[in-house]
Order: sequence, then structure tokens, then C-alpha cells
Amino acid sequence: MTTPRQRAEAFCARFGLRAPILQAPMASASPAPLAAAVASAGGMGGFGALMSSPEQIRAWASDFRGRSNGAFQVNLWMPDPAPVRDAAHEARVREALAGLAGEPIPEPGPGPFVADFAAQVDALLEARPPVASTMMGVFPPEAAARLAAAGIPWFGCATTVAEARAAEAAGAAAVVAQGAEAGGHRGSYDQAAAEGQLNGLFALLPQVADAVGIPVIAAGGIMDGRGIAAALLLGASAAQLGTAFLRCPETRLNPHYAAALASARPEDTVLTRGFSGRLARGLRNAVTEAFAGDLPPAPYPVQRALMVKVRAAAEAAGDVSRMQAWAGQGAALGTAEPAAELVRRLWAEAEALLA
Repeated sequence: MTTPRQRAEAFCARFGLRAPILQAPMASASPAPLAAAVASAGGMGGFGALMSSPEQIRAWASDFRGRSNGAFQVNLWMPDPAPVRDAAHEARVREALAGLAGEPIPEPGPGPFVADFAAQVDALLEARPPVASTMMGVFPPEAAARLAAAGIPWFGCATTVAEARAAEAAGAAAVVAQGAEAGGHRGSYDQAAAEGQLNGLFALLPQVADAVGIPVIAAGGIMDGRGIAAALLLGASAAQLGTAFLRCPETRLNPHYAAALASARPEDTVLTRGFSGRLARGLRNAVTEAFAGDLPPAPYPVQRALMVKVRAAAEAAGDVSRMQAWAGQGAALGTAEPAAELVRRLWAEAEALLA
């Protein structure tokens, strides 16, 4: 039976790391300088390419490589079926959001409101990241075969044991076990079932580790060396952190948002569909409250398109009460320190505990 240190060392050796710490590939907060700093310190940087064009994917990878020769992952979301739309309901949502934006919300048009997935996969293969990864499902067989032929391993995200097994069966090199404490979007394969799949990380993690034969990466609420060590003891080979990196200077987060994170209690974060139409965890604010009652948000990705003016107004005003403020339940444990120093400190803390 392998020890936590042996699992972590094997994972690091396989993926070219010195510390089993991954920066979560956050679509709204993964600039190349952040990822490069994490990678240069021995961890794995990450790029959330959900909203990125093929040109932006290639440019991000080039920018990263100009800063670091370390490891990074590029993450794509598996596309959903076209949403079922209701014009009358969207009109009510637009009216609610107009009050938050301070101006009318126009009809969003026919969509599709998302990037061309096939073109993103082409750009991913051209960029040749050390690792690719998925949210909301697994790479379809054709894309998985192309990645394999190019020698690019991929990680799948799972919120249940069944999803972890599906990722392994589809050819994933590792699986990210995402607990409900995590900030940002839930990785549920069936978005309609997400509210019924709110497994806490430390209940989910050992069961996933027992169920699959590939390395498991723990994600959700991990903010310090204690969390990393605990995850490794429960069967993980590495830990993926997102909220922990938000206050690093390389992230260039809105200072009002950063300040709100520093004082956020676990109960100040909520799971909501208000920001995008998909279930996600962020700071409780006027947007989450607007859709906490009788008015449901529009489906993803229509809701995200309707939120454009609200997001712009909030950023311009520095108003966290209207921002799309992603945050995990451990947000207040985060620190404002350079990303490289954070990686080195967290792994030193975890190593001391594991010793």
C-alpha cells in the first residue's frame, strides 16, 4: 500500500511537478502570469478556456511559455444541448437584472452564446499543453483519441463516484474529485441533477479513490497545508486550489472583490444559478438573492449572456454586491501573497504535517 508521500511523488514525477499543487483552471481568473508563477514554483498552472476563442487559447499558451517552462493544463467545458427558451420568462429575468445594471437589458438574440467547441479542441491540440482537462463531462471519443495520438493526457472533473468512473472509462489520466465546498461552477455531468449531487470533498474523496485506478486530485475548500495533507491522507495524489490563488497579485482581482474574500465566512457563500444559469458557488449578494426566491434564472448559457451589463456595471463601480464573485467556502483562509511563495509555503506546511 502506497503512502500519501509516495502517491504525491509519483504524480509529480509523471506530470513534471515538484509540488502536488494545481492552480484550478478558472475561466474568469487564470491569467498567464498567475499560471506561470505557480508552475515555476513547481506546481501546475491552469487556464480555463471556456470563453476563449481559438486565437485566445493559442495566445495564452504562448504567453505562458514566454514566462515559464513548467506544467500547465487547459480546461474546456463539454457543450450542453441547446437550452429550451421561454421568451416571457426571459423578459422577467431581464427586468430583474435591469434594476441591478441600472439600465435596460436587451434581448440576447438567438445565441449560441458559447464558443465553438470543435474549434477550441483544434486550438487545444495546436497549443499542445502538457495536460488538457474537462468540466461538465468527458471528452468525446474522437477528441480523446486525438489527444492520445498527440500524447496529451487529460484530467476529468467529477462530483460523484459514478462520474469519476465514467472519466476513467473514457481515458482520463486522472480525475479531479470536486467537493461542494469549491468556488465556481459545479462540474456535474447532468446540470439538471447538480443540486442533488452536493457531496462534501472529504466524504467524496476516499470513495472516489477506492473506486478508480487512476490518480485522484482533490478540489473544494482546500486553502492551506492542512487541507492538502488531509486530502493526501484520504487518498488523493494532488490538490487543486482555486479560491486560494484569487488574492495573489498575479491574478489582478478587483480590489473590492479581494477584500470581500478576506472576510467571507463559509455561510457567506451560496450555491446559485444566478450568475450563469449553471449551479456555482459564489459570494451571497444582490444577484444571488434576486434568484433565490420565486424567479429562477434563465438557462445556461442564456443567463450568462443576460448578465453582461450587470457584470460591467459592477466592475466599473467596484460594487461586490453585483459582481460575479466566485468563492469557495474557505475563502477567508486565503492570503495576499505572490503565487510562487504561496505554492512553496503550502507544500512545506503539508510536508511537515505528513512527516
